[in-house]
Amino acid sequence: MDPCPFVRLTVGNLALKIPVASKPARSVVHPSSSPCFCKIKLKNFPLQTAVVPVLQQDNINSDGQIQATAASFHLTKVDLEKLAGKSLFGKKLNLKVEIYTGRRGTTCGVNSGRLLGKVSVPLDLSGTEARGVVFHNGWSSIGGKDGKIKSSSAQFHLNVKAEPDPRFVFQFDGEPECSPQVFQIQGNIRQPVFTCKFSFRTTGDRNHRCRSVQPEPSCSMGWLSSFGSERERPGKERKGWSITVHDLSGSPVAAASMVTPFVASPGSDRVSRSNPGSWLILRPSDGTWKPWGKLEAWRERGANDGLGYRFELSPDTAATGIVLAESTISSSKGGKFAIDLAGNGPVQGRSNSTSPACSPRGSGDYGYGLWPYCMFRGFVMSATVEGEGNKCSKPTVQVSVQHVTCTEDAAAFVALSAAIDLSMDACRLFSQKLRKELCQSQDLLT
Repeated sequence: MDPCPFVRLTVGNLALKIPVASKPARSVVHPSSSPCFCKIKLKNFPLQTAVVPVLQQDNINSDGQIQATAASFHLTKVDLEKLAGKSLFGKKLNLKVEIYTGRRGTTCGVNSGRLLGKVSVPLDLSGTEARGVVFHNGWSSIGGKDGKIKSSSAQFHLNVKAEPDPRFVFQFDGEPECSPQVFQIQGNIRQPVFTCKFSFRTTGDRNHRCRSVQPEPSCSMGWLSSFGSERERPGKERKGWSITVHDLSGSPVAAASMVTPFVASPGSDRVSRSNPGSWLILRPSDGTWKPWGKLEAWRERGANDGLGYRFELSPDTAATGIVLAESTISSSKGGKFAIDLAGNGPVQGRSNSTSPACSPRGSGDYGYGLWPYCMFRGFVMSATVEGEGNKCSKPTVQVSVQHVTCTEDAAAFVALSAAIDLSMDACRLFSQKLRKELCQSQDLLT
């Protein structure tokens, strides 16, 4: 089945130059005295914000220093049709950017920051499913009425472009713990491609309960002990969860196995960031399972109460993993798990860093010195995650076509999606009960 058409609209290369007056007026902000940020708006999409670097006035042509992607909009075929629709007032589609001085957020219910200027970029998205288009790349005046660069006005630099980004779309037919089928979606067509098997791995069970699919592969997992999976821990814990993804022939093509139990921190009923639970995402290789990635998850505290996670790739030739994603998903509302590696240039202020383009934060802290082993670029995948209050979670998974060359590639992302969905349950407060499918027989008796 063919992939679904998507278009990725990106805004990047942001920079701001503010004239330095000998006696600054109230409307002129000295670059060294205040941070700057912008709000990026596209019709029918949530507003996005980004920090805007302030450059020195004598470096107006230093475009090479500003390479990061600030915002991305992922457009489906339906989105493109809606955006292409004619407005009742005859208005054309525009991307709007508002530039502010000051800090982001609100103070006493009032939005912080002072509006410095606005930029509007006309968009014509027709044909972008098949070809890339650059809508704007350069400097604009935000202090004058005509938009031309003037020495007396602030200048704002940005790049706006659209690129085709076809993706495979998969959807679980039920909650991962219910061992559902997984369908590939294209428009109104649903085609089964995988089946999932949820099970419990006990202390003495090192065969990952793959007996029904022998001999593909042998599923020996004796090396799991090196990741702490067999370690017995006192107190409240959730452990031994495992989900195996099979192709339609019944052969296992990927798996996710809980290797570090999700344990309540002493004196609390939550899994802490300092002691997260973890999963290994596995792929079959030479008759056994081979680690492909590691997912850690925990429960955040305070106002940001939610599922915290970190996913790292496990390269064959690297001693440590490469972190590809780290964020938080609301426990009540849910959200999206995503691997979106938008960085594509040198690191601002870290000229001696060998941080990879695949580093999500553009920092040497992520895969420092290991970037040759990371083959992922741009959007990699996303998966929906339902909040705790929702009755049924059926994750929808999007995977970029450029990162899928075989069935096992797609299956690995499906297994990762199942692991992040199950982590929402594993990180549920221990004062709350789990559904029966997630409880071993001895737990149901207590």
